[in-house]
Amino acid sequence: MPSKTDVDVLRELAKRYTEIAALPVQEEKRALWRKLNARKPDRPMVMIDQVCWNEMNIEDELTLRCKDDECRKYETRLRRTLFQWKRFPVDMVVEPFIRVPKAINNTGLGVRADDQVAVSDPTNSVVGHQYTNQFQTEEDLEKIKTPKVSHDAEETERRLSVAHEVFDGCIEIKAWGADPYLGLWDPISTWMSVEGALFALVDTPEYIHKLLTRMTGGYLTMLDQLEEQGLLCGEQSLVHCTGAYTDELPAPGYDPQKPRTKDRWMFGLAQMFSTVSPAMFKEFEVDYTSRICEKFGLVYYGCCDPLDQKMNEVRMIPNVRKVSMSPWTNEERGAEQIGSDFVFSRKPNPAFVAYDTFDREQIRKDLTTTRDICNKHGCPLELILKDISTVRYHPERLTEWSQVAMEVVEA
Repeated sequence: MPSKTDVDVLRELAKRYTEIAALPVQEEKRALWRKLNARKPDRPMVMIDQVCWNEMNIEDELTLRCKDDECRKYETRLRRTLFQWKRFPVDMVVEPFIRVPKAINNTGLGVRADDQVAVSDPTNSVVGHQYTNQFQTEEDLEKIKTPKVSHDAEETERRLSVAHEVFDGCIEIKAWGADPYLGLWDPISTWMSVEGALFALVDTPEYIHKLLTRMTGGYLTMLDQLEEQGLLCGEQSLVHCTGAYTDELPAPGYDPQKPRTKDRWMFGLAQMFSTVSPAMFKEFEVDYTSRICEKFGLVYYGCCDPLDQKMNEVRMIPNVRKVSMSPWTNEERGAEQIGSDFVFSRKPNPAFVAYDTFDREQIRKDLTTTRDICNKHGCPLELILKDISTVRYHPERLTEWSQVAMEVVEA
């Protein structure tokens, strides 16, 4: 069990966390997310995600005090939440519980990246990769295995026991199952390199179809196992990087002890398809990811991939509710295509917080342009600042960005 010193540190943080989680504004924010996700928003919603935490440590607020590794993971989560709530909360929701991950063993698809890494800032987790192409022959396809899922119930109980020892009397504990991300092309880009995969789409399309068939079949089998063993997660607070609150999920017949895929959100993306034609997007992404997405209740689709010229194909994917509009989209065209059918999930350019100088008016103009375009076309809108690899060690920039964003959406 953790030392008394570690327990004292965590309980003090949990006390502050619980006070914030009990504020009425948390339910007010949940209600706003539900309205947005029903495509009937009161106003656009705002989130900040994927923060460069290595540049954030103001006055040692993020410095860890615990010694035990397990305790340090809880401490990291608590400190970051408290830090973000204090400085750039926007529309985040602080939940009145701590999630404890179940000990789920998953053999996965059996392939690991073979890469070289380039590091520019050793304190930053964002690094460069040069990948080796591991899929060039028919025999290489055999590397993709069918995942096998199992649950180490004893280890889960141990984790829960530690969490109860630390947090009982402060905050509720919830065992948390798998919240899977099942994109096809992010893994392929690390197995083949982006260049290798794009050339293969043209040079050996049937080979890529075989690879995708094996991957998709493996994912579907994995989902069946997670369902059968009751190992999927409970009701989600987030999907990818946005609020997941909705009155449409879970589906009728929900059993909290045995969640189903149709009770959950899924998200999909094909970021390396930015320069691929709509026809190839349909053939090599939509036709496969649709088999996965049809199993889920709702779907968030896209990330950095510009989708403004591929909305006809995105509409073919079952259960899509939110569509990412990255910094590289034509917003006018994307909004015209989306209309009121989906949430326009705008990703403002994170470069605006990474320049040599910080320009509040540039940010205001950028966000106002998005808001006005979405108003014109009747698009439900969310603004998601993410992929923040640097703020040039000026953490106050995120506070300023959040202030401008809230002024724009509340105007």
